[in-house]
Amino acid sequence: MAERSTAAVDVADNSGDEPLTAKADQSTADGVAQNRERDTEISESEEAQGSGGDESPDRTSPPELHSGHKLARRYRLEECVTRLDGFSSWRAVDEKLRRAVGVHLLPADHPRARSVLAAARSAALLGDPRFVQVLDAVEENDLVYVVQEWLPDSTELTTLLAAGPLEVHDAYQMVSQVSQAMAAAHREGLAHLRLTPGAVLRSSSGQWRIRGLAVNAALRGISSDTPQRTDTEGIGALLYAALTQRWPYENDAYGLSGLPKGVGLIAPDQVRAGVHRGLAELAMRALVNDGATASRQEPPCTTPEELVKAIGEMPRIRPPEPAFTGPPDYQRTTYQQGSYGRQAPGSGVTQPVPSPPPPLQSRTGKALKWGVSALLIAALGLGSWQLADALMERGKSDDTDKTQTTDDNDKGAKKPASKPIAIQGARAFDPLGADGSENPEDIEKAYDSSPGTYWETSFYTSADFGRLKSGVGVILDLGKVQQVGKVTVSFVGDTSVELRAASGDAGAEPTSFNAFSKVAQGSGTTGVLKPDESIETRYLLIWLTELPLTDEGNYRGRVADIKVTS
Repeated sequence: MAERSTAAVDVADNSGDEPLTAKADQSTADGVAQNRERDTEISESEEAQGSGGDESPDRTSPPELHSGHKLARRYRLEECVTRLDGFSSWRAVDEKLRRAVGVHLLPADHPRARSVLAAARSAALLGDPRFVQVLDAVEENDLVYVVQEWLPDSTELTTLLAAGPLEVHDAYQMVSQVSQAMAAAHREGLAHLRLTPGAVLRSSSGQWRIRGLAVNAALRGISSDTPQRTDTEGIGALLYAALTQRWPYENDAYGLSGLPKGVGLIAPDQVRAGVHRGLAELAMRALVNDGATASRQEPPCTTPEELVKAIGEMPRIRPPEPAFTGPPDYQRTTYQQGSYGRQAPGSGVTQPVPSPPPPLQSRTGKALKWGVSALLIAALGLGSWQLADALMERGKSDDTDKTQTTDDNDKGAKKPASKPIAIQGARAFDPLGADGSENPEDIEKAYDSSPGTYWETSFYTSADFGRLKSGVGVILDLGKVQQVGKVTVSFVGDTSVELRAASGDAGAEPTSFNAFSKVAQGSGTTGVLKPDESIETRYLLIWLTELPLTDEGNYRGRVADIKVTS
């Protein structure tokens, strides 16, 4: 996805003399000159207008394309958002799938064309929803282009910081999710090397996503001998900026002011009052600061995996409680205060309030009181007589009902009581996934009668499985065909679930979703799934259809226990 506000370099450290551990090779068209990438920032307006800073005229020129041009008779270019260093980035439309996409475009003879293709294809294989996905990487008609997702409902961290520092919980979620995502990428041998505020996006659901994995660095010729350290420092810089609205180096960058000249890297709580202590220490541990870590002198974090571990050791930061505004104080009107139609008393004059006369002290009042008393006594006597008569009639009818009930019970058969059915085995069932299963090694925890253990699904970016599938589930084997009256499922978090049953004459465990019929549904932390009528089957499917949000900011289904009764 194309970037609207980026810098053409990695950020200089606090001395301003040396760049970060990532290096950028500025190659000319003939590939002779190889220098470190410049330390000056290119503004958003310069990139949008195609300024290349110190770009030499001998470099490979970007292809002369225009809005409306189609690639592969499918991707229609709409708007050029970046033109820099021999490549351009566009917002485009995939006419086949009718959706917006981002396209990076450069000539096939560009010195970095091969590395861009390789990086895009490697990133596409990761398939992690926490990264903006690479959809296509093609060399065609003397052009190389990379197609990525376009997320219109997401906001760059650059834009969020323009309004001020992030709230503590938002900053915690950002560093947690970005660290976990980069740790997963490095386990697959992939690095970003250019984690800037423009590369981190927050979706409307609060999920943080990273764009440009491997591709952004390849487009700019950035490399590093220590990629894990480089990405860890990038995460530290993002957290520092989120807490202070300042870039943790002397040079201004990405719309943020740098630190004062000559003072070096100072702790976030010295830049801005009220910064969360734990997050401030975490940012200092992630940044390269010549050993000057947080006040507790914790060891520095040099890999995203170490950063994830350090975050896990922190007390979890809970979201702020919603603020409720109470109703305004009740104001009595002048009519309710008894002054309607009266003239307001003069200033400083207190009018005496006349005392009302005692009620019912006249002759008429006394007669009325005696009359009411007589009526009450008569009504009380009549009511007592009717109540006694009704009780006598009810006693007779109770004797008759008891006799009839006893006769009926003797004639009718007793209804058998329900009893538990033992689960003989279970299997994680993901018919819409690549391998057909999710976390099969923990499946026994779903019915081990221990509420402290659970089987969980993979993580997703939304409650509806990231719109990738309709659900996942657990197939239960009852050992033989039995009559099932109710299934109770305990979850960690509110979860929507369906109970599906295979046919009673199924000779073996079904392998397809369509072999199970829906017989009940429910939701909540405990789903009581009771079919309208008892069913006879050997195989049941607990099918999760909507997942809860976890503390890590993603969505997972977690089944703590399953009970089956007849």
